[in-house]
Amino acid sequence: MNIDGIPTRTLRARPERRAIDIIDQTRLPHALHWVRVATLDEAAHAIRAMQVRGAPLIGATAAYGLAIALNDDASDARLQDAAAQLGATRPTAVNLHWALARMTAFLKPLPAGERGAAAWAEAAAIAEEDVAQNASIGQHGLGLFRQLARRQGTTLNIMTHCNAGWLATVDWGTALSPVYAAYGAGLPVHVWASETRPRNQGLLTAWELAQHGVPHTVIADNAAGILIREGRVDAVIVGADRIAANGDVANKVGTYLKALACADNGIPFYVAAPRSTLDFACPDGAAIPIEERDGDEFRLVHGLDARGIPSALHQVSPREAVANPAFDVTPARLVTAIITERGACPASHEGLFALYPEEANA
Repeated sequence: MNIDGIPTRTLRARPERRAIDIIDQTRLPHALHWVRVATLDEAAHAIRAMQVRGAPLIGATAAYGLAIALNDDASDARLQDAAAQLGATRPTAVNLHWALARMTAFLKPLPAGERGAAAWAEAAAIAEEDVAQNASIGQHGLGLFRQLARRQGTTLNIMTHCNAGWLATVDWGTALSPVYAAYGAGLPVHVWASETRPRNQGLLTAWELAQHGVPHTVIADNAAGILIREGRVDAVIVGADRIAANGDVANKVGTYLKALACADNGIPFYVAAPRSTLDFACPDGAAIPIEERDGDEFRLVHGLDARGIPSALHQVSPREAVANPAFDVTPARLVTAIITERGACPASHEGLFALYPEEANA
């Protein structure tokens, strides 16, 4: 996607320097800052501290993190230890574990002397596949958006939650990929970007939409219900961190509430995700681990002070007990369709396996 009109990806591989460059998303939307990641510890920190976020980008970063880890030691022990360290960073995002499992299965049969170069090549393949899959999601979602646009005949008002755009992937995004496709096709579109506290990832959505020129409005999370009820939203589309085999969806906390509002008002609720987000080994949402993050993410507000200097202040006393679940689970019955790189399907065991029949015998 574009930054100041320049096509840009969220991750730049530097195999000749045994490193990758990432956008430090903790500094957005106030500053665009690239960070060099050249060690296993730095890769793990980037994922854990949410310098990179979004399930597909986490997966790609982990793949490159494993390649970085094998730069000087490609032994079986190093491969196993590095995969374990990266895998422990974020429990809910299944793309992380999918990427590490794919990398490990690919590298383990190879002689140690061949693993270094092979790891970089396989990580690059994962990144390129992410770009292609997300572009395909955009086209399938565009078809659904065109149907909605024909029904209502004016600007298409799409609501999203968290950030499932270009910043959450290597390029294009998942939930925002159909938005970018619609904008590129000349379809009048406007996005309601939910701020998504406590990490305020909706501000990242607003930042990237502004960079690309897509009309949008940032809203408080709790404003979603009234906008939906007043008919000012034509559809809600979100990404996912894990989709169970029955179609239950784990996404950023607050997603479930929007799905309930959509169901109550007859508004489509779409989930967009690539194959790497589908967990066919997970039977339903109850089996998805929900990450509980540090309470200070909720107690503290980060931003710029009156002098334009990054700062943090307490909105809740340090002594106050808080809960900070990072995700919730939306039951499949509330999901209108799941949009993948292979097309859209009902959020059900039958729907998902119809798109991915090879998984039935896996």
